[in-house]
Amino acid sequence: MMTKFMASAFVSATLLAGASLAQAEMHGDMHPQVWADDQSVSGGTVIAEKVTADSNGWLVVHRTDESMKPGPVVGHAPLKEGENMDVTALLTEDVSAGDHLMLMVHSEEGGMEPGVFEYTLGAQKDGPIKMDGELVTKTITAQ
Repeated sequence: MMTKFMASAFVSATLLAGASLAQAEMHGDMHPQVWADDQSVSGGTVIAEKVTADSNGWLVVHRTDESMKPGPVVGHAPLKEGENMDVTALLTEDVSAGDHLMLMVHSEEGGMEPGVFEYTLGAQKDGPIKMDGELVTKTITAQ
């Protein structure tokens, strides 16, 4: 009898969680995230298959290494609030096969001009956003 009750409670909790998630997505409460794979950068671009953002901002391409700390910015692309598909960032520096790149979601806050990317490493203008205290990133390897 106890296992039947626990199974029923589990199913109810799972259904409620699923309903809450669906409701959050319907109301635009999706959390920022980046989906991207290792890719060729020979065309001078980096593409994220999908980026979700809770407000307008930027997909910023940072150099990184084995330390997995964000380094200099080597590209960026604008993001709109919500779901962004096939986001293409133009690279502003040469990137070689084997280089590690960190694709990161930045905000549009703190800058002087909306729609103009104003971030420099460590600055507050158009700076990185955090979700639960963590930067929103996806690290890839240039091919």
